[in-house]
Amino acid sequence: MDLTPSDEQRLLRDSAERFIAETYTTKLREKNAAEPLGFSAAIWKQFADLGWLALPIAEDYGGLGGGAVDVGILMESFGKGLVSEPYLATVVLGAGLVAEAGSDAQKQELLPKVADGSMLLAFAHAERAARSDLARVETTATRSGDGWRLDGAKIAVLDGRAAHRIIVSARVKDEDNKLALFLVAPDAEGVTLRDYPRLGGGQGCNLTLADVKTSIDARLGSADALPMIEAVTDRALAALSAEAVGIMQTLLDKTLDYTKIRKQFGRPLSSNQVIRHRLVDMSVACDEARSIALRAAMMADDGSVARGRAASGAKAKIGKGARFVAEQAVQCHGAMGVTEELDIGAYFKRLLAFETLFGGSSHHYRRHAMLSGR
Repeated sequence: MDLTPSDEQRLLRDSAERFIAETYTTKLREKNAAEPLGFSAAIWKQFADLGWLALPIAEDYGGLGGGAVDVGILMESFGKGLVSEPYLATVVLGAGLVAEAGSDAQKQELLPKVADGSMLLAFAHAERAARSDLARVETTATRSGDGWRLDGAKIAVLDGRAAHRIIVSARVKDEDNKLALFLVAPDAEGVTLRDYPRLGGGQGCNLTLADVKTSIDARLGSADALPMIEAVTDRALAALSAEAVGIMQTLLDKTLDYTKIRKQFGRPLSSNQVIRHRLVDMSVACDEARSIALRAAMMADDGSVARGRAASGAKAKIGKGARFVAEQAVQCHGAMGVTEELDIGAYFKRLLAFETLFGGSSHHYRRHAMLSGR
């Protein structure tokens, strides 16, 4: 199997890394954290101008027709800069669900707007009782006249406050509790959002739906939505894994640089054999993570159980390796590693957030074993 990046992929990596290195400073991250929505609208527009928002969207709907590997290249660069813009929520999850479940008319209406940056989406699926079980949904949808009525509560909605439309999963009472997806306006009557800053940057919110009425065409398609939710979630896991690789590599690079200039007893820390062993172990963890993240991306469009195994395997393995790299980076920096003066702590927090998104390592170890027939 040839794993060599194409010329287009190399250009994408080079341009993304250059943009992130020049744009995402500590000062910018602090400024974004103070923004009402947790990110910069101006930079989001630049993402659109660069074609990044259109990257995985089909050409028929104003996109570039890229795949999960292309998104992974971009997400790894995002990890290096701790990007807080809602790329995962809008492009990977939101646009991915519209592409999977929506009618052609819905795709024609929504996807070009995502590609040009004028439409932000969010996905509200997780519930308190679900505990990472994608099939466990208690929110209900009932036919009401010429529309739908939604009732329920969702948690951990990524960038829900910024979204123009929130895609809500619900059980349809009149169709044997079939799982379906509905487009809901965040300012609709009966919708309550309780937003909060996410660990490591960005925002999340909890969503309550109390007798929320939507039009009949607010439903995305008519088929059972669970297989589509699983497919898009696996793509999100691949994208998050690539982002974690970028964070891990940055922590390794910063730690290498620091141990070369920090002297103890008149010698650089990097001359200490114990420190060298730690740095080697961190490097090995980064290389392992990069390989398994690439495998998850390459399998992301596979319709078999291999896709789920690859996604869960990456999430579990990288979750463990990321924690190790982050802890070693903090320890090698000594007390400086947890101060505001350095951004090591910010990268550490983002990796802690990665561990919890879409289920922790223990959940994905179990899912990987189940999909492997063990």
